[in-house]
Amino acid sequence: MARIINDLPGDWTDACLLGRLQLPEGPTPVLARGGRLFDISAFAATSADALARADLAEADGRDLGPLHALEFQRAWEPADPDALTLLSPVDLQCIKASGVTFAVSALERVIEEGARGDPDAAGAIRQSLSSRIGGDLASVRPGSDQAAALKAALIADGLWSQYLEVAIGPDAEIFTKAPVLASVGWGAQVGVRSDSAWSNPEPEVVIVCDPAGRPVGASLGNDVNLRDIEGRSALLLGKAKDNNASAAIGPFIRLFDAGFTMDDVREATVALEVTGEDGFVMRGASSMGLISRDPEELVRQASGPNHQYPDGFALYLGTMFAPIDDRDAPGKGFTHKTGDLVRVSSGRLGALENRVTACDGAPPWTFGVSALMRNLAGRGLLGATV
Repeated sequence: MARIINDLPGDWTDACLLGRLQLPEGPTPVLARGGRLFDISAFAATSADALARADLAEADGRDLGPLHALEFQRAWEPADPDALTLLSPVDLQCIKASGVTFAVSALERVIEEGARGDPDAAGAIRQSLSSRIGGDLASVRPGSDQAAALKAALIADGLWSQYLEVAIGPDAEIFTKAPVLASVGWGAQVGVRSDSAWSNPEPEVVIVCDPAGRPVGASLGNDVNLRDIEGRSALLLGKAKDNNASAAIGPFIRLFDAGFTMDDVREATVALEVTGEDGFVMRGASSMGLISRDPEELVRQASGPNHQYPDGFALYLGTMFAPIDDRDAPGKGFTHKTGDLVRVSSGRLGALENRVTACDGAPPWTFGVSALMRNLAGRGLLGATV
């Protein structure tokens, strides 16, 4: 077990943080305010209900103690009956993701497509493509006349790709990352399919929106990705992205307020550190200042007159970090191994820490919407309000 003080935002005592705990009675929304953690289940039975309320920041609840002093369980450590378990801070929200939102990630998706999922072929394609269009792509505003001209030139050269379409075209790539209640939180295992030979983490900011589609807070996410499977065909995106324990979010949702706004998201740097049991260490960072589409534009493309989310939604914003460090042999690039410790961090959001296992080795997802409703009904929390 561990205290979470080192994984909280740098100004955590001034932040309002929404999370979920697995308590003996069931999953419970909690609010950290003024440095203390409160069980707010009598105020709102779910994270989705809590975020739909304008008075969330003032919610009263059972005082669980000072946040920095509480002990939390990590899945890879011996079980401690006195430790608390953090869950993903979202529950009934739909979990969406936006892809190819940075020039670097756009190039990597084109490389995957060209290599047909073969990591051995990726190096040569990466060098050729980056030297040809890397600089141009990074400066192009999606949907602009400049983007249309670049598209025409690339088509003429036989270099066009469906990934470039969503990178510089008018429409963003928005997809469903995971079912409701299927995401995992801080201290949980994240899953990679055993039949994948080319996988990686994707460290991202996750924007959380209320039922009206308004951004109400932000968290950190790891959009675990299987590059070989998606590289074989974009139609395999669901198989590459949506697997057991493949969506991590946490540790908390930081609510937007006077001290933390969307501008802080726009200026954030998201760091990644992977530490393997084989001694391999990889570090990188993704600057939100280099994103090709503004976070609020991505939110608008995810919801609106054509698509509603009555329980709200969480939206991964994408990453510019695509690991290419050689791990096992020159030219082989990076892929996850069982036991990798993955740490995604950003100064004003804290740190999300997980350990990699096989999807079929992670705890199976068995607690769905029906189970949650039965649990809340049994606790007398359905319709809970103050």
